[in-house]
Amino acid sequence: MTCIFFMKITIVQIDIIWEDIPGNLKKIEDMIRPVYGTTDLIVLPEMFSTGFSMNAGVLAEEKDKLTFEWMKKLSTEGNFAVCGSYIVKEDEKYYNRFLFVKSDKCLCTYDKRHLFRISGENSVYEKGKSRKVFEFNNYRISPFICYDLRFPVWIRNRNDYDLLICIASWPESRQEVWNILLKARAIENQCYVVGVNRVGSDGGGYTYSGESVILDPCGKPMILIDKNKEDLVTAEVSMNNLLTFRKKFPTWQDADDFSIHV
Repeated sequence: MTCIFFMKITIVQIDIIWEDIPGNLKKIEDMIRPVYGTTDLIVLPEMFSTGFSMNAGVLAEEKDKLTFEWMKKLSTEGNFAVCGSYIVKEDEKYYNRFLFVKSDKCLCTYDKRHLFRISGENSVYEKGKSRKVFEFNNYRISPFICYDLRFPVWIRNRNDYDLLICIASWPESRQEVWNILLKARAIENQCYVVGVNRVGSDGGGYTYSGESVILDPCGKPMILIDKNKEDLVTAEVSMNNLLTFRKKFPTWQDADDFSIHV
């Protein structure tokens, strides 16, 4: 008998209030309250509590403090997992850190590997050293952050994940690149792809149009949030459909072997 594993994923596209941690946490909490008890996973954008800020000295939180506690509370009350990135200070260094939280546990942390030098991110934050894969609801998940999306070697599926999550503050001026790269990553890695971007403008002079999406392994949108709109939508992914597709078209078996030197 075939085991069929479904998972409901809710993507949240918001206009982040610039450098206002309490304001953003309240805004998100109010926005997602209608889906409490109805979804398995909430996915928030990059730096969801501040916007894409280089003001780490003021905004950074110590590990496992305010925002982490908020994520645990949110997850417990809503009976779902929640993930996104925010600014963390650890050992006197700053990180753009992704957390995946379920109830009182953090199932994964990932520090952004590729830092966006055009905005000076590489001079403020410490780059991540490790690619991560973890398991949730029988899905193997690998998280990435924004600029990581441009680097397919780092993201390449070694037949070790089923779902790719990319959270972002991806500027409107390069929106077409966002759309193309998400589809490419889904196709080449034969996986579901969740891409969550923000909308609005920030204090750094960037504007964002969103177009958050969940793609199937063929790169086709399952759901897509309209440009410049604050919204949340839910799609259900199927492990059975994914495994059937990979068996029918097993390109992963012919992939080149390689190693990454960090």
